[in-house]
Formats: sequence, structure tokens, C-alpha cells
Amino acid sequence: MRRIRYQVACSLDGYIAGPEGEADWIVHEPAIDFGELFDQFDTLLMGRRTYEDIAGSRTKDFWGKKVLVFSRTLRQADHPAVRVVADEVRETLEELRAAPGKDIWLFGGGDLFRSLLELGCVDTVEPAVIPVLLGQGRPFLLAPAVTTRLRLTSHRVYPSGVVWLGYTVESGA
Repeated sequence: MRRIRYQVACSLDGYIAGPEGEADWIVHEPAIDFGELFDQFDTLLMGRRTYEDIAGSRTKDFWGKKVLVFSRTLRQADHPAVRVVADEVRETLEELRAAPGKDIWLFGGGDLFRSLLELGCVDTVEPAVIPVLLGQGRPFLLAPAVTTRLRLTSHRVYPSGVVWLGYTVESGA
């Protein structure tokens, strides 16, 4: 079964974006092979805000990945390059996980992460902790959230001070 993996950069004080959505605080780490990282996935899951941020950028082809955008306000007809998911979220994700393919990257959004975590649809949490304190911004996990037990499965410290952590979500937590 394919895994849904939440990979995200976050500040040491727990933010995934600045107050205006900025990401200029993320340290470039040459030792991270982004080609290898992106090759682990064939599908991206995004919330509306992340999708709208990316759709206007030069990466609007979504790196050749299949994209599902979770939104109650976007209309599928207006966004033919992606699949808009407004309801039947758990069923949609169960079908996606059962289909052949690579892992699924929960690509963005603290809101979406919290929602999918509550549904029991997140298999791993993999933050790249950036050595910066933002003091404000978009939090890693929005409150209120369910208590979720994690098991550390990997870690790596990079020369820039970035610490990449890998956790498996404990089932039944």
C-alpha cells in the first residue's frame, strides 16, 4: 500500500511559512538531493492556499506529478490540470493509497495536515527543521488537533544545521 507522507520544512519554533506565506527563511542545503526526493513520489496532496501559491509560480506544472487539491471553494471545471476534492476525502485517499504507484506527498498546508491526521490518513511525518526562529507565521499543526503518537524512524543532520526527522504515525494513537 502506498504511504501518505507529510514532508515539510519548518522553523525551529514550529512554522511552515511566514505570516504572509513567505518561505525565504528556508536554508538551501546542497547535501539534500531534491531530484532523489521528488522521485519518491508520483502524487501531491495540497490544500487550496498551497495550490494557489504554486499555481502562480514557475513550478505550475507541479514537477510532472498528479495533484489533488482539497478545497470546498474551488470548482473542478476551473482547474482542469488537477483533481479538486471537496468531499469523500477518506474514500478518495483510500482508493489512491490502494492504487499502484509511488508514495504520496502531503505537500502543503497545516490545515490539510491536521484534517488528514484526524482522519488517520497520514503514515509518516517528516519535517526538515530549519535553524531559524520566525516568531510568527503559519503553524506546523493548527490547533485544535488530535494527540498523535509518533515513532522516530530516521534522522539526519546537515552541515547547514538543517535536521531532517522521520516519524511513523503510530496506528490507533
